[in-house]
Amino acid sequence: MQASAPKHRAEPYDVVDLITAKRHAKALDEGEIDWLVDAFTRGVVAPEQMSALMMAIVIQGMNRDEIRQLTAAMIASGETMDFGVLGKPAIDKHSTGGVGDKITLPLVPLVASFGVAVPQLSGRGLGHTGGTLDKLESIAGWRADMTNPEIYAALDEIGGVICAAGTSLAPADKRMYALRDVTGTVAAVPLIASSIMSKKIAEGAGGLVLDVKVGSGAFLPELDEARELAQTMVNLGADSGLETVALITDMDQPLGREVGNANEVRESLEVLAGGGPSDVVELTVALAREMLAMAGKLDIDPRQALADGSAMDVWNRMIRSQGGDPQAPLPEANEREVVRATRGGTVQRVDARAVGVAAWRLGAGRARPGDPVDHAAGVTVHAKPGDLVAAGDVLFTLACDNASRMQRGIDSLAEACEIGDAAHEAGPIVLERVTANGR
Repeated sequence: MQASAPKHRAEPYDVVDLITAKRHAKALDEGEIDWLVDAFTRGVVAPEQMSALMMAIVIQGMNRDEIRQLTAAMIASGETMDFGVLGKPAIDKHSTGGVGDKITLPLVPLVASFGVAVPQLSGRGLGHTGGTLDKLESIAGWRADMTNPEIYAALDEIGGVICAAGTSLAPADKRMYALRDVTGTVAAVPLIASSIMSKKIAEGAGGLVLDVKVGSGAFLPELDEARELAQTMVNLGADSGLETVALITDMDQPLGREVGNANEVRESLEVLAGGGPSDVVELTVALAREMLAMAGKLDIDPRQALADGSAMDVWNRMIRSQGGDPQAPLPEANEREVVRATRGGTVQRVDARAVGVAAWRLGAGRARPGDPVDHAAGVTVHAKPGDLVAAGDVLFTLACDNASRMQRGIDSLAEACEIGDAAHEAGPIVLERVTANGR
């Protein structure tokens, strides 16, 4: 007797129909989106088909209901966490990424020092923007991977944790992002918003503060785009019951003076010790105030914990809990070169993207996921907008361990610093605040 052929699951939709519908600007309904994400996760929808559909989304966009359902479907593809069991408020923070954006490092222990749980599940850098985990891995012994029980224990005992996001949170998003990165579909508001918020909602915090970067060093260089992204993500939070606030912040110049992994850890330690560059301190404190307010801790000056060492104490405990030695020396580069000013005057602008690309070319970043990074590589920015410089003054110091990389880094900075004769007045670092009720 011949065995019968295995029965295949009948699929309720045809992905080609959905691609065609979105190409013609038709809104996809809840059932279609749920099936699409599930079928892609199961391998029924091929990568090239999902790529075509995402390109149609880039061109035609999605409405609020579609984005909400896409986010929910990606959350449903994996597990969720719940920090409500901790007995104290859990407030998360996310940055869309920038050059010299080391804010997570001082921010998490700062907020945690006031009795708030801060679960910061972070990622690695790609291209000209740095990754929080890459920075922390400059510390001897520190490990990024933690189990869920370890995360809960660290939040309960210490208050803050920075670690790698597990593969079980929104796995559909991970697969979709891998396609977006190689198909030119990264910079689309519906896809960026659903990618970020699916993971943040799945994490299960009680509140979320978003740092949406805009400028030459950000993924979105125009303010209107940043506003749209901020409002979309805040709306997604509101629709899911997650209190969400966004700050739109300047990324036209690097944050602070250090760009690179170990460089940025050093600068973060300066902030935790009560010093550090004014722009890094200002943004850290602004985000801390938002997070503390969400936790019901009003009328608190976060600077207090920087001045009295409380935040540094939490930092040291966090690093030790993940195997790191907070007293170990950070990596130092073998090779150093400088870029000097060719004329005198007032610094008008330092191009964040150019500095980020230089650090990347020196080895601080990676071109593909999984590439190694040089933790000692980076750029020190000696002159910021408003500073007076003379011809011959050092504008940038470049550092790396591979001398063959140096010239490409120098070339990236050829036009990075604009010097003129006019006075320069610094603008605010926090440009706008976005809530579910509008700005």
